[in-house]
Amino acid sequence: MTHLSVAPESPPARTSTAQPADAASAVRSGSRSAATTARGRRLPPAVALYLLASITISFLAASSAPTPLYAVYQAEWGFDPITTTVVFGVYAVAVLLGLLTMGKLSDHVGRRPVLLAALAAQAASMVVFATAEGVPGLLVARIVQGLSTGAALGAVGAGMMDIDRPRGTLTNAVVPGIGTATGALVSGLVVQFLPAPTHLVYLGLLAVFVLQAVAVVLMAETVVRVPGALASLVPEIRLPRAVRRPMLVAAPVLFAVWALAGLYGSLGPSLARQLTGSTSEVLGGLSLFVLAGVAAVSVVVLRKAAARTVMLTGILALIAGVTLTLLSVRDSSAAGFFVGTAVAGVGFGSGLQGGIRTVVPLARPHESSGVLSLVFVVSYLGMGVPAVVAGFLVVHAGGLTATAQEYGAAVIVLAALALFGLLRGGRNGAGVLPGERVDGSA
Repeated sequence: MTHLSVAPESPPARTSTAQPADAASAVRSGSRSAATTARGRRLPPAVALYLLASITISFLAASSAPTPLYAVYQAEWGFDPITTTVVFGVYAVAVLLGLLTMGKLSDHVGRRPVLLAALAAQAASMVVFATAEGVPGLLVARIVQGLSTGAALGAVGAGMMDIDRPRGTLTNAVVPGIGTATGALVSGLVVQFLPAPTHLVYLGLLAVFVLQAVAVVLMAETVVRVPGALASLVPEIRLPRAVRRPMLVAAPVLFAVWALAGLYGSLGPSLARQLTGSTSEVLGGLSLFVLAGVAAVSVVVLRKAAARTVMLTGILALIAGVTLTLLSVRDSSAAGFFVGTAVAGVGFGSGLQGGIRTVVPLARPHESSGVLSLVFVVSYLGMGVPAVVAGFLVVHAGGLTATAQEYGAAVIVLAALALFGLLRGGRNGAGVLPGERVDGSA
């Protein structure tokens, strides 16, 4: 049974007062010795960091690759919009299960074994996608894909921070947007211009996963094995005391931005085609590409800003962008829809970066993957649950336009609540959020 627990008071990750026998010190010592032993016959740390980032990009690209294909599947197999959002939502639920059960596993068995197993499962899901002959095949592929993504996200994120904590924290924020944008656009281009689109895009991703698995074999392990691997599989969300208040500030923002991503991932292609009157599959993936691509750019642009500033920028951009998008949907303005999507993308990227930078740097090394998993649990709840509800409303309530407007209004309300919490924290004397020290000297 999943439960929420608060760990005893612990010093921030940069504290140097821990005794050598402390668990965090042991992990750090083990990381250094592992890196030293592997030096010269393993990938250099900078290359390993890029490899880990590429794994997140490819996993999230694979998760968004089916988005432009939903119209093709719907035409072939004759299912309704609620089925589309169920297929989308099943993935989010599977990611959650993977995070809750395997999110901390790499802290015990090492990053490499978890990543190799996750890459193997991703490769298997691509084979299922490529050979699917109906909705059950899609559901099986999405479940396998989601479980492996959930297992990998904590290991990848923690591994990047093992190598370089400031750069790893920034990379954790920027790569989700890159991966989501890349998968949506490339898949749309494949569907539009290449043969066998329901096979080719998945076979290409399969080849990428195989190459990444070979590279992971060559990567140095960044942690030493510690007991407790089986116990770590019991679902448990741990919230260290040092992370508790920052997480309460960040959670509404994370939920809101990923709820927006859920809207664009499940209903975005239908909205874009309805507003433009086009049946182009590239256009179907373009809305998600704009949202996620602008998000990735905003993370890079704001990387040196204080975490509080980034959070505030994200919330305000989210409210403004979604408002403009809703007005454009009401007025049937395709140009306004994409402009609003771009502004909302600033909110997506800034909100995600601000949330991660507010929470993750306060985790000690042996808590990193667990805290990252908690961040992703909040995120994927936001992405999956509202999307499934929206699919139900499209079929049984007001239709696509009305559902999109109601969904967008809910995102605005969530963002407003997050703004209230952020400003209230400032009035209470927390003008500088603890996560702002992630940049160190920056």
